[in-house]
Amino acid sequence: MIEKVKEFSIGEIRVGGRSPFFLIAGVCVIEDADWTRRIAEALKTAAAARGVGLVFKASYDKANRTSLNSFRGPGLETGLKILKKIKDELELPLLVDFHRAEDAATVAEVADVVQVPAFLCRQTDIVAAAARTGRAVNVKKGQFLAPEDAAAIIEKIRSAGNERILITERGTSFGYHYLVSDFKGMVRTRKLGFPVVYDATHSTQLPGGGGGFTEGEREMIEPLARSALAAGCDAVFLEVHDRPEEALSDGPSLLPLERLPALLGELKAIDRIVKTGRARDG
Repeated sequence: MIEKVKEFSIGEIRVGGRSPFFLIAGVCVIEDADWTRRIAEALKTAAAARGVGLVFKASYDKANRTSLNSFRGPGLETGLKILKKIKDELELPLLVDFHRAEDAATVAEVADVVQVPAFLCRQTDIVAAAARTGRAVNVKKGQFLAPEDAAAIIEKIRSAGNERILITERGTSFGYHYLVSDFKGMVRTRKLGFPVVYDATHSTQLPGGGGGFTEGEREMIEPLARSALAAGCDAVFLEVHDRPEEALSDGPSLLPLERLPALLGELKAIDRIVKTGRARDG
């Protein structure tokens, strides 16, 4: 069940091997500074209560939007100022995605993990720029790729001397407006030798299924996350919101913040069974 994979650290969080699972969680996009900080504080409290390592995630620009008129965020300069303040004051490691090769170094001045979006995972300049930052690199495996295709992405990052690699499974295109989660594929991806993250929120999306926006099946988030831990993933990725119906981006596939504490308890129990064969309270 547990393959031998590269082990490394993100801040104080140990990643890979038989290390406990950790959580990458945050907001789809920065809607405003105060709100983003409140979400970060709530996530830190929930994760600490369960003894789960947390990397806070947020986007300063949602470049991949269905509609030209969709909200994108505050932009690079303002967004990174907001995130640096949150990181410093709450003492949280930070994951930030970027969309242009020339922005990688700037993002890496703030982020502990730089993230390559799924639709850009085959863009060599983007992947190489992420690798050269020296930060941990999280690559969202494209919805159009087979698990084995991640080997070429990994090689691009390693060629720059960077061995701190995460590959995120976020669903595979299956016909129009639908994604499926292949947990056999996730296991095969992990056999490439690096930790695997499961994105339980984007995997519930129905891309373009809302006409002018992306629909989602929010009720599937928790069962999919539980399944991924049972299959042996190293981390779970979640985007949350305190009022998903009012979210400015991806509302139908965001986990309501109030449901996170219970889910973390379930995930921790499953992870313990997988890694030790024993279940205990907590």
